[in-house]
Amino acid sequence: MNKGNDDTSYAMNSTVQWEIISFGKTIIEEALLRLSSSTDIKSMGIADLGCSSGPNTLSVISEIMDVVRATCGHLGRPVPEFRLYLNDLYSNDFNYLFMSLPAFYKRLKEEKDIAVASHCFISGVPGSFYGRLFPTNTLHLVYFFSSLHWLSQVPVGLESYALEHLNKGKVYISKSSPQSVLNAYSMQFQADFSGFMKSSQELVPGGRMVLSFLGRNSIDPAAAEACYQWELLAKALMSLVKEGLIEEEKLDSFNTP
Repeated sequence: MNKGNDDTSYAMNSTVQWEIISFGKTIIEEALLRLSSSTDIKSMGIADLGCSSGPNTLSVISEIMDVVRATCGHLGRPVPEFRLYLNDLYSNDFNYLFMSLPAFYKRLKEEKDIAVASHCFISGVPGSFYGRLFPTNTLHLVYFFSSLHWLSQVPVGLESYALEHLNKGKVYISKSSPQSVLNAYSMQFQADFSGFMKSSQELVPGGRMVLSFLGRNSIDPAAAEACYQWELLAKALMSLVKEGLIEEEKLDSFNTP
């Protein structure tokens, strides 16, 4: 993701991701209501896995706090501490996120109350969510938005250094991709998702996990609903090859994870 907050940065170009988050708000609210109603939590551990670096991240945190505060108020319970963990790969622009925190805490004090702001502890946790990131039984809520469909790596056999390029002229699964490409993506997903599910021991008993990622209605892995944007990207790159701006060899060797 492009860093910073200029015109080409992820922070300034993540409105589609916000629409996805908005679609999943009711699911998060339901998870929080069940959590807050079932037990008196003193310190609530919440993790945003694949947080990236735009304004969406802190907006979700603010809304989560609102739901918990309202539920606790309705039940006559004290509002818990919020341990909020922001996770993404090591290359993520955590600096931009951390520089946004002073304004975020200021808004908490002004719009909510000082006590809530003083009980909100935010930290960054760099690393891949396809492996362990947190100690056992420390998280009450884990959520993903627009991140879990990314694999941990380009599938085995499709790397740029492979001796034979199996997916020439394409960057992902397409109608013209050989079966070996589909098999490679399928195997990589199964390996990654199995590894991810093993990390569920990081949740406390009764904890909640909200997953949101790209899917499709068709059994065809090359269906347009799943691959259309990648087909457009491949066509755009091929046009650059024809103009001599990109080497064809580089396009043939490139596949997205």
